[in-house]
Amino acid sequence: MSNGGRSISVLNVAEKPSVAKSVATILSRNQGMRVREGRSRYNKIFEFNYSIRGQPCRMLVTSVTGHVMELDFDDRYRKWYSCDPAALFEAPVRKIVPQDKLDIKRTLEEESRRCQWLVLWLDCDREGENIAFEVIDICTAVNQRLTIKRARFSALIEREIHESVQNLVEPNQWFAHAVDARQEIDLRIGASFTRFQTMLLRDAFVIDSVGDDRNLVLSYGPCQFPTLGFVVERYWEVQSHEPEEFWAINCNHRSEEGLATFNWMRGHLFDYTCAVIIYEMCIQEPSATVTKVRQQEKYKYPPHPLNTIELEKRASRYFRMSSEHTMKVAEELYQAGFISYPRTETDSFSARTNLQAIVQEQLEHPVWGSYAQQLLDPGSGLWRNPSNGGHDDKAHPPIHPTKFSPGENNWSQDHHKLYELVVRHFLACVSQPAVGAETTVEIDIAGEQFAASGRVIIAKNYLDVYRFESWGGSVIPTYLPGQQFVPTTLTLDSGVTRPPPLLSEADLLSCMDKAGIGTDATMHDHIKKLLDRFYVTKDQNTRFSPTNLGEALVMGYDDMGYKLWKPNLRSMMEFDMKAVSEGSKSKTEVLQTCLQQMKACFIDARLNKEKLFEAMSVFFDRSNRSVREDQHGTGEVVRLCQLCNQSNMVLKQSRDGNFMVSCLGYPLCRNVVWLPGSVSEAAITSSVCNSCTPRPIHMIQFKFRRSEIPPNYNVDHLGCIGGCDDILRQLTEICGTGSRMPARGRGSTQSQSTAQTISRQQMCTNCRQTGHSLGDCPSVVSAASHSRTRRRSTHDGEASVPCSTCGASCTVRTANTANNRGRKFYSCQAQGCNFFVWADSLDSGTGGGGRRDSNGVSSRGRGRGSRGSTFVSVTGEPVTGRCFACGDPSHFANACPNRNA
Repeated sequence: MSNGGRSISVLNVAEKPSVAKSVATILSRNQGMRVREGRSRYNKIFEFNYSIRGQPCRMLVTSVTGHVMELDFDDRYRKWYSCDPAALFEAPVRKIVPQDKLDIKRTLEEESRRCQWLVLWLDCDREGENIAFEVIDICTAVNQRLTIKRARFSALIEREIHESVQNLVEPNQWFAHAVDARQEIDLRIGASFTRFQTMLLRDAFVIDSVGDDRNLVLSYGPCQFPTLGFVVERYWEVQSHEPEEFWAINCNHRSEEGLATFNWMRGHLFDYTCAVIIYEMCIQEPSATVTKVRQQEKYKYPPHPLNTIELEKRASRYFRMSSEHTMKVAEELYQAGFISYPRTETDSFSARTNLQAIVQEQLEHPVWGSYAQQLLDPGSGLWRNPSNGGHDDKAHPPIHPTKFSPGENNWSQDHHKLYELVVRHFLACVSQPAVGAETTVEIDIAGEQFAASGRVIIAKNYLDVYRFESWGGSVIPTYLPGQQFVPTTLTLDSGVTRPPPLLSEADLLSCMDKAGIGTDATMHDHIKKLLDRFYVTKDQNTRFSPTNLGEALVMGYDDMGYKLWKPNLRSMMEFDMKAVSEGSKSKTEVLQTCLQQMKACFIDARLNKEKLFEAMSVFFDRSNRSVREDQHGTGEVVRLCQLCNQSNMVLKQSRDGNFMVSCLGYPLCRNVVWLPGSVSEAAITSSVCNSCTPRPIHMIQFKFRRSEIPPNYNVDHLGCIGGCDDILRQLTEICGTGSRMPARGRGSTQSQSTAQTISRQQMCTNCRQTGHSLGDCPSVVSAASHSRTRRRSTHDGEASVPCSTCGASCTVRTANTANNRGRKFYSCQAQGCNFFVWADSLDSGTGGGGRRDSNGVSSRGRGRGSRGSTFVSVTGEPVTGRCFACGDPSHFANACPNRNA
């Protein structure tokens, strides 16, 4: 490493400004160090002389603030309505330096140009390694001759920092690739599902519990959602629990030495008669005989060395601190040099660690200093080498104190608590277990076995310092085998089974850890995200309950049959990403496998989106803005919008059956191409129009209703919306762009009149008469009306009635709105058909038309009725804003075809 005695310039880069300052202060010993400003006023540059393995160096120490780059889609895909969310699984992504990090980037470029070495002091975990390679990319872009080295350390203390700079290593590319894979997987899955959920549901429902629901983001994260699943699943267990009464026989015996409580070894019985019979047997022969007396030594062992998950769980359990706040405080203690790196999976100390030196640091503490002295005294016998927890991330030791402090002036109460926990935990894990003498006495009453136990603590050992745990027990009187006595009380008591408790934060962290959801450094972030998105709430006992929104989302995916809220998929991803960090799998291989699997789930979820609607309807009322669902609902991409040149135009179908090609940039861009009202089916093809530009403009396969187009036009047509298609233009002029009734108002007056003339001249395919179409055929309506009150069963065994309009079978459904929750109804699911009837109106004999109003007038729900009828929606409320001329809820009066009749 020698450079002929000449001094070389070394650029040292830390992950945070505070770490850079600590490293520079330790290496320079605070002598001859000069501080100057960088491009970013928060990231200063420290300069001093140093020697690395005999090589004179001019050290420049600066920092970043976490990631310098962020992964995002190309500009064309970044806006929410720019593309079909399914396209995000393959859309180009790139790493860019965001605007707020450009000054840091300029500092790195300017300083690295003048240096020969680059030494990376980023945090020694996968995330830190990924940031290290971001720094490498920036610096080598302006200086390819840099010698790149990595400093590995776990604590900001003199010994470790000097040792790490004298033993520099190579950066770990595998670790960086594992984080790249996670970032890309999370970005693609999160963005696609989040856009899908939000665009589908936000404007369709009144989600008033979260404030301004217009700006609500219904986010989905591959770690966030399984974490929500744990909360919802436990909540469902609690809600579905049915209390069940049980009976147990309890026995007490009081003597001169005290009271002994004997528990029935059967536990309890749910059969009352059986319990009474056994109890009566005991009452008739109440004499108890001691059958066994067992005395043995018991041990309560100290905890394993402390890792991140245990730190978060214990801080939550002992201090009710959130996992997010725990990590914030722990990070501040680490940066100030008082504890080791707080993000570690390791719970076993290396044989090379000088544990006694760590204990010696605490000898002067006024509270636990005397205990530390006992530990170091060989004559006390208190020392015990710590147990091995079985986890080692090969990067950091367990969390332990690195510097003595009786408490700093700038510490909050939580800093004091967390530092005390780390110190006491470390002292406990190098201590002997607590020792107790336990006595168990078993007795027999009329053939039934009972037992009592008592414990005396002989030596508290680690419990003397670890005040967070106790080892309770009671002393029982002395009994001898064969001894007989009559119980003081013998009772038959009843009890009720109780549901499991809601998950506490410690419980939730355990579930995530066991299932492999997230990492030790990210679990608290996923929990915070659930709270921020208002998917869950946390009570004063740190127990979680899902909100209506969180429960509805999980319920919707659960009803689909896809376990997107279960941990299995993410566990497999985490396993694969670990394989990348170990070099046994490539980043490309893992990305391809995970994204293919999740895209298939996404496509299936979108096909079954009605399940999400149904689940949301259980908890929320529909919004009067729900029309935007059609406008924002995603479809297949036809072309790039020529009006805004940013978003794609997609094929969509509105609720009334009309097809259109509209811009996903709505409401900023309102470009739309309305298609002929006679279209019954439309599908995007892979064919591209050779005439229209700019390409590509995908061709659409149309199917027209024969009854609504002139006889000289084909029913099937492969068309283009780019302007070259004469047939499509002619049919738009003839049929208009509205629904089956051309007077909907999109075409010209001339077009509407022409279409009505053609319609009157067409022949009905049912009765072969002219003047009407199949939908208006009197014989079809008559036949349907005759049979509409006769309910039948579907192949699934559900009740059904025939639709009075189209004759289709309508299965029974249940309303979920506040006014009619639980009320049964029938409605037709056919496109454009509005048949609806309440089930109780059929039962009460009012017929298929619905129920009667207060004036005795028959009311039809959403079906076509006579002038003056009252129309009722699924909510039971009168339908407003519908046609007052003919009563049809499918149009308004100004577009009524019968208005002038």
